[in-house]
Amino acid sequence: MKLATRLTAAAAVALSFAAFDATARPFTPKDLVTLERVSDPRVSPDGHYAVYGLRTVNYEANKAANELWVIDLTVKGAAPRRLGASDGGAGSARWAPDSHGIYFTSSRAGGVSQVFHADVTAPGVTQTTNLPFDVGSFRVSPDGHTLVVSLSVFPDCDTLACTQARLDAKKATKASGVLYDRLFVRHWDTWADGTRNHLFALTLDEKGLTASGEHDITKGFDGDVPGQPFSDDSDYVFTPDGKGVVFSARLAGKTEAWSTNFDLWQTPLDGSAAPVNLTPDNQAMDSGPVFSPDGSKLAWRAMKRPGFEADRMAIRVRDLKTGVTTELLPDWDRSAESLTFSNDGKTLFTTTEDVGQLKLMAIDLKTMKIKALTGDGHIGGYDVGPKGIVIAQDTLSSPAQLFGMDLKGGHVTKLTNVNAAQLADVKWGDYEQFSFPGWNGESVHGYVMKPANFDPAKKYPVAFLIHGGPQGSFGNNFHYRWNAETYAGAGYAVVMVDFHGSTGYGQAFTDAISQHWGDRPLEDLQKGWAYAVGKYSFLDADRACALGGSYGGFMINWIAGNWENSPFKCLVNHDGIFDARFMGSSTEELWFAEWENGGSLAQNMAGYDRFNPSNNIAKWKTPMLVVEGGKDYRVPLEEAISTFTVLQRQGIESKFLYFPDENHWVLKPQNSVLWHETVFDWLDAHTGNVRAR
Repeated sequence: MKLATRLTAAAAVALSFAAFDATARPFTPKDLVTLERVSDPRVSPDGHYAVYGLRTVNYEANKAANELWVIDLTVKGAAPRRLGASDGGAGSARWAPDSHGIYFTSSRAGGVSQVFHADVTAPGVTQTTNLPFDVGSFRVSPDGHTLVVSLSVFPDCDTLACTQARLDAKKATKASGVLYDRLFVRHWDTWADGTRNHLFALTLDEKGLTASGEHDITKGFDGDVPGQPFSDDSDYVFTPDGKGVVFSARLAGKTEAWSTNFDLWQTPLDGSAAPVNLTPDNQAMDSGPVFSPDGSKLAWRAMKRPGFEADRMAIRVRDLKTGVTTELLPDWDRSAESLTFSNDGKTLFTTTEDVGQLKLMAIDLKTMKIKALTGDGHIGGYDVGPKGIVIAQDTLSSPAQLFGMDLKGGHVTKLTNVNAAQLADVKWGDYEQFSFPGWNGESVHGYVMKPANFDPAKKYPVAFLIHGGPQGSFGNNFHYRWNAETYAGAGYAVVMVDFHGSTGYGQAFTDAISQHWGDRPLEDLQKGWAYAVGKYSFLDADRACALGGSYGGFMINWIAGNWENSPFKCLVNHDGIFDARFMGSSTEELWFAEWENGGSLAQNMAGYDRFNPSNNIAKWKTPMLVVEGGKDYRVPLEEAISTFTVLQRQGIESKFLYFPDENHWVLKPQNSVLWHETVFDWLDAHTGNVRAR
């Protein structure tokens, strides 16, 4: 706990440097989208350096770029140094075994993402791969002799030339029709084209260059390795002898769209045999394989309930000599979000959500005791070195910074001060966590944030933010889409409630929302609103608007028809569900809709109708702003158009903000600013708030 307190205190000092500046200004959407973003810290094998990614934005060009920076961990107070390899864009840095070479991806060569090599102690960059397709992810073997990359190819093709020929033939044809015989037809924000992510092995020479041609080590595998759309190199790892790879993947077949059965598979690097399923008995998700340093154990994260994407992620460990698999800490009521062994193999590190925080935890593998290494805040990334850990931590009022943690003495050192100049005169809104009795009398938590220009003698309009997921959390983190400080900067107080269904409060709490989308969470939101208004006198209950995205957008539509005498003067619905039946047959990941509604449409139509917002549209009367992206295939565009159509047809004040080039999120810098300005204008018009322009 002393270590956690030190890290929290260090973060607080770093993040509050402008808190008492009389000339401070509020935080703005333009600030949000132009901040440099620290991510993906990686410690060199000898512990000498840490390399990390830095995302920068050219707002006028409406583009982001990725750079690589390095810190000398052996020099106290060493300043981070930008690597010349960043010119032309560079990301996903991974160390070579020699601890001064790094591999990274860049699209500098003809616009195709390839792997490059650089030395952090010397200038110059060499191109490692020269493949016809984008390298999606990669890993370097511990001995530095092999590079494994993921490429999108046709799984029945024997060569990359075969895939290229098929793609060229598609471009050449004048016909645009595509014939499908199974799902997915589309996924997240792209349409299926028949290709799959496969792993390819390449031999590296002593200079870090590919010395031989690539070969598909997952040849013929009917599935994506790593999975789509968000998996990465954390889902595959070299075997201890360096002769194979263990990866997490789901067989596609005809059930891909409603299956969560990811298994661990092992395949030889020479492609001499087909992948072997290591976890055939578990019909739910197995992911994130890691080997112990001595090669005696394989650890991974696993769910137990098929078809449920928000089940508890347990930690499983297999003794590779005996073949016996055990679950670590079976009574620990939290989900493991990552796994990393200490260099001596005695400790297993993981991150987990815990009551509105995302903490780094350490498991002593001898005593099976678990302790938190960090306190309040959100761990966005970490890496374990021989002597310590480098972590990226953020909070509601600070973008991420890197900290070094000494494992022996527990000393914490701040390593970066990114955005210091841009944020030097920013006044942040203060925040605190609260709790109250919610549904079934159970404790529910939330956050309240004061406006940046807070005056205790005044009351302030309120933005009531409702998170998506629904198995998610508006916790203590610096969110780049729903950022509470942008509302505080615009003059609003903010209230956020982690209703039943939220993560980080135990699996039963998370489970409580399934097949109960409209009753238990609504009760929590109503009670949370009443509690906050009663406790915090600066909240003006007569000038409040509710906003939400995804499930939060569903809840906005549900509130419109089911919260009697709603206190809200306006609503904002981003990517929200209008008709649960249509959602159940048009979304791509069917396992989600089927679990949450108790079966497929054919199996349980009544389950979809029970909390269907479209059944209550006659009761709608509150002004609503509707927002949607044209490439959102999770909650399709028609849900937003239907919402807006009903509002207009019934004469309810409403507007529709449409982004044809965005998916379920609004990511482009200028689109994000437009989103915020449109939302703030809407809130201002209905609460009487006057923003400083």
